[in-house]
Amino acid sequence: QVRLVESGGGLVQAGGSLRLSCAASGKIFVINTMGWYRQAPGKQRELVATKTTAGNTVYSDSVKGRFTISRDNAKNTVYLQMTDLTPEDTSVYFCYADGGSEILPPFVSWGQGTQVTVSS
Repeated sequence: QVRLVESGGGLVQAGGSLRLSCAASGKIFVINTMGWYRQAPGKQRELVATKTTAGNTVYSDSVKGRFTISRDNAKNTVYLQMTDLTPEDTSVYFCYADGGSEILPPFVSWGQGTQVTVSS
């Protein structure tokens, strides 16, 4: 089982910045994709950004140009640098990871979520 632990959420004013971090841990695993999703009250969970180990990156249109995803593959950690935040970015942000290999079983893991609140 791969455990994901997020940190870095909080309260920020509109126009401000926050950086989220998520570290993966477990016995033996191979990660392919790490990323972030978010879920606001009453809404479905939505993709924010993902990045594969090979470096392929996907961003939702709503965060392009404002958010940057990065990874430290050696530390099994993913970061989300969020800038120019708006109240519409207020959500619980969930870390995501999937992976597996020819000899290790596939997995999908989620973090417990970290609250990001942007005040106007």
